[in-house]
Amino acid sequence: MKNAVVLFLLGLLSGSGVVAQYVGLDPHGIGRLKELMRSDAGVKRLYDSLQQIADEALQEDPNPIDTIRTEGLLQGDPRKTATWAALGDMRKMYALALAYRVTGKRVYLDKTTVYLFNWASTNIPRGDPIDDTNLDPAIEAYDMIKHALVFGENKRISSWLKRTAQAELDAPYNRPGRATATNNWHSHRLKIVGEIAYAIRDVALERYCIAELKAQIGRNLRPDGASDDFLTRDALHYHVYDLEPLLKLSIVLKRATGVDYYSYESPSGSSIKKSVNWLLPYLDGRKTHAEFVNSTVEFDRRRAQNGEAAYKAGTLFEPKNGVATLLLAGWFDPGMMEPARGLLGSSDRHPAWQAVLNELPR
Repeated sequence: MKNAVVLFLLGLLSGSGVVAQYVGLDPHGIGRLKELMRSDAGVKRLYDSLQQIADEALQEDPNPIDTIRTEGLLQGDPRKTATWAALGDMRKMYALALAYRVTGKRVYLDKTTVYLFNWASTNIPRGDPIDDTNLDPAIEAYDMIKHALVFGENKRISSWLKRTAQAELDAPYNRPGRATATNNWHSHRLKIVGEIAYAIRDVALERYCIAELKAQIGRNLRPDGASDDFLTRDALHYHVYDLEPLLKLSIVLKRATGVDYYSYESPSGSSIKKSVNWLLPYLDGRKTHAEFVNSTVEFDRRRAQNGEAAYKAGTLFEPKNGVATLLLAGWFDPGMMEPARGLLGSSDRHPAWQAVLNELPR
């Protein structure tokens, strides 16, 4: 009877459904990472750079912001500047959580908790996916340490994440008939809601993201590989920006469900894989593209007028801006790593942290 009571209390402390980890690294992934760090100096260097961030964060205080504001604001806007300063906490949280899982040192766990708890107590979500897409590292950090949180800490942080996801679903940006319900905004919305769903294990949100991802592939991506965002903005910048969240969500779903949504084809014949392959000629030099020449979005012109050079009509797409897409696609298709190395100018097996994650257990 005593053992049964202890198990019951442990269950209360850890919260329901917090053991499985599909967003951050699970114990198998941490174990493999340690093996790679011992056998591959390049992996050790990449980890050490994150360890350094974690060690520095131990001496710093969280800088949460009540409202994340990046979307729709021009460079130099004080609200955007303040947001980017606060979002520096994101990488710190990820590094601290990773350091805790690798070293087992309680000091990293405690500091990750302080950061997450401060953000959960301060930040008020407003349902803007372009703003909320920046929360990736916080969600991954939570997923890596949630098993070690006491009930009150876990409740406060998971409730914040749930409010964030619900705000995304309820926001006017997600209403039928609005472009933001189907364009890159929805891709980012699905990624954030999906990561939260599997971090806090909310079955209703999980089902929503699976159904909506399949629908998004069918309505946002074309059978030839182009995306509606590319056609609307006349910019590979937005094709890439649309694919990255779809790829990140697909990785979470493959880990959680075993289903490969990277290769999944919609009834029209579109797929994430086809859209990545469509991008390749613009990354390896076979094709070039003058950006934003025929964009239908006024904000693109406003940014150009604000002196933001990347948005000036006619500026050639910079292939290196597609590296993140290739690295994420490399989780599914190792063949994508070679063009990624070429763009990074590296022959290393693991030219970036995502390349390390791609080799960890699924």
